Amino acid sequence: MIAALALCVWVYLVFAHGRFWESGPELPPALPSELPDVDVIIPARDEAETIAAVIESLLKQDYAGRFRVILVDDRSTDATASLARAAAGDAANFTLLTAAEKPPGWSGKLWALDQGVAHSTAPVLLFADADIVHDQRHLSSLVARLVHPRVDMVSEMVRLNCTSLAERALVPAFVYFFQMLYPFAKVNDPLSKVAAAAGGTVLIRREALARIGGIAAIKSTLIDDVALAIAAKAYGPIFLGHSGLATSIRPYPEFRDIFKMVSRTAFTQLRHSAVILAGTLVGLTLVWLVPAWDVLFGRGWSFVFGLAAFSLAAVSYLPTLTRYGQSRFWALTLPLIALFYMAATLSSALDVWRGTGARWKNRDYKAGA
Repeated sequence: MIAALALCVWVYLVFAHGRFWESGPELPPALPSELPDVDVIIPARDEAETIAAVIESLLKQDYAGRFRVILVDDRSTDATASLARAAAGDAANFTLLTAAEKPPGWSGKLWALDQGVAHSTAPVLLFADADIVHDQRHLSSLVARLVHPRVDMVSEMVRLNCTSLAERALVPAFVYFFQMLYPFAKVNDPLSKVAAAAGGTVLIRREALARIGGIAAIKSTLIDDVALAIAAKAYGPIFLGHSGLATSIRPYPEFRDIFKMVSRTAFTQLRHSAVILAGTLVGLTLVWLVPAWDVLFGRGWSFVFGLAAFSLAAVSYLPTLTRYGQSRFWALTLPLIALFYMAATLSSALDVWRGTGARWKNRDYKAGA
């Protein structure tokens, strides 16, 4: 019976899948016991709307050690560079670089990061997105977690913007699905092979980056944060948590904006495999749609199993909704939300098969690039 199978899957997910639903751990404010020099590297392309606030927040960090902010302007077509320079004022620890032309085989973000790394000298590097604003305690807290207990890399799922109707409906679910795909407890377990990172903030030791061959080792990847985590964890422990000290200010006002964001890399996550895509869609149907169908139309044991599976799914979503301050009633919409993400995943595959592939910041990333 399909409903019974769906229930078995949910029993496993809730009770044996790294307690992903707890929506933790969260990186607390802390002071580090060591104060290594840190270079903060921000790749930016056409980020005029957010860059000033980002630079201001980074230059206000209360870190007691030495740190420098390096902005790599990736050939922006807007006022990103001038706005960043104005926000920095006469800060001596701010450097603005202009990226060279991107060579073939590199993603734009990684090419900009690589140039920032080449310019930096600090033993610890913070890769930060150009739409993330930072509490003044953030850098200290990141370094504190890097040094005790010692790990090679610290990354965070920063708090995402959750203001519009589309964001309230879909952003907590995006975080929830990420936690399900990469249970943070397993990522943080040195004995587990699960590795992942969230690219908004990634603090990494220079020696760890050098061991994997630098940014060049992942130069063509679109899901670069996970690729970096996989490479780094092969040599040492890493940490992935949630952040209460860093927030994305990039808005997704409409449903289509989130659809585009997901479809840009969804098929890449599936390694451009039609077989994996088919298996994924079947699996998502079993996990999300079968329980809802049986609740609405099932009879007897099908209804009972469907209701039990649906209840486990809904309850497991509540901690993530609480983290984002959203009504628990959104848990009842999970099957519809799953359909949205399934459609975005299928759209991602169709784009690749049509030869258009991913597009970001006026750059095309063709299939197989």
